[in-house]
Amino acid sequence: MLSKLEKMSVEIERGYATDEDLHFLKDYVDSFSLRLSAYNKIRELEKEIVEQVEAKLNKIDPNLLNTGDKDVSGKWRRDTFRALRHSAITVLIDDPDRLKDQFLTWYQTIMQAFGAEKSCNATYSVMQDVVERVLPPSEAKLLRSVLELNRSILGSVPRST
Repeated sequence: MLSKLEKMSVEIERGYATDEDLHFLKDYVDSFSLRLSAYNKIRELEKEIVEQVEAKLNKIDPNLLNTGDKDVSGKWRRDTFRALRHSAITVLIDDPDRLKDQFLTWYQTIMQAFGAEKSCNATYSVMQDVVERVLPPSEAKLLRSVLELNRSILGSVPRST
């Protein structure tokens, strides 16, 4: 949403925005109450979501949140809360481009430096299943699309050159 408004303000030199240009605003306004509700529920349920994801990851692979013989689950929790909060605000403002440009690209570098792509891929995949169970379907759908963006960027293995 904010990225689209910024782009429109740059293009103002060509004249007034057309109805087609402004269609995204109508869509946003129409979906705002749903987005606000989803944001509030994510905020209320974040601890439950992260705990359920961690429990499921431990069932899938008890060593997934380990680096060698070191347990990094505490760091994983902090990182996961941070990413979930960024995801929640993205749901509210409907701006996945902003999430990608201002958080995920930077965060991807860190996750790759620690070789955490496998755990990121699993985390955001499992989280999509968890939110499907804890949120109403329409709200889960909004968050799942953001979580899939997280998974596709943070869980991707860098290409060798």
